[in-house]
Amino acid sequence: MPFSCQEAVSHDTPSLRARQREAADAAKIAYGKSLLKDGDLVVRTGNDFISLTLRQFSMQDRTYSHCGLVRIEQGRIFVYHAIGGEDNPDARLRRDSFSEFCNPAHNLGFGIFRYRFSSTEVSRLDSIVEQFYRDKPRFDLKFDLTTDSSLYCAEFIYKAVNRATHRAHFIPTSRIGEFQYVAIDNLYLNSHCRPVYQALFK
Repeated sequence: MPFSCQEAVSHDTPSLRARQREAADAAKIAYGKSLLKDGDLVVRTGNDFISLTLRQFSMQDRTYSHCGLVRIEQGRIFVYHAIGGEDNPDARLRRDSFSEFCNPAHNLGFGIFRYRFSSTEVSRLDSIVEQFYRDKPRFDLKFDLTTDSSLYCAEFIYKAVNRATHRAHFIPTSRIGEFQYVAIDNLYLNSHCRPVYQALFK
């Protein structure tokens, strides 16, 4: 069969589109990174079944499945987050770069939200997050708010932020029957937090 230009274009189109998607996603991450400030909340939407399940615990906005807190240390940006599963076998509180946290290979998008902190509260938050990181608590499979020995992602942020502000209900909680917990949307759907940037990957 004779070779045609039409066949060549058709063959190259998928890889070209893939490169364009990768470039567009990288640009969104780079732009988001340029907006980050110390103490920001970052959230993401995982593209797996577990992430879909976790999103259902949010009562108002089920967009996001995981969350972390930003710390800027000597000009370097880190996201601290509590996570278990295959990606974190020892299930300890960890820190990643913003790009790693938002990786389009594993996520459908991300969001950045900002709390109304004073400079003193930001400083306290940094110290609290640093102490949690030194303690290396494991991921809390029981989703138990009463202890600090293990923490799930939203619990880590809930406790760190509430303690930094010295306000026990700065971030609210959700409830299913008698079970009290912190959902992802509790972290940003409150009067102390505002959206900064939200992105969907292509």
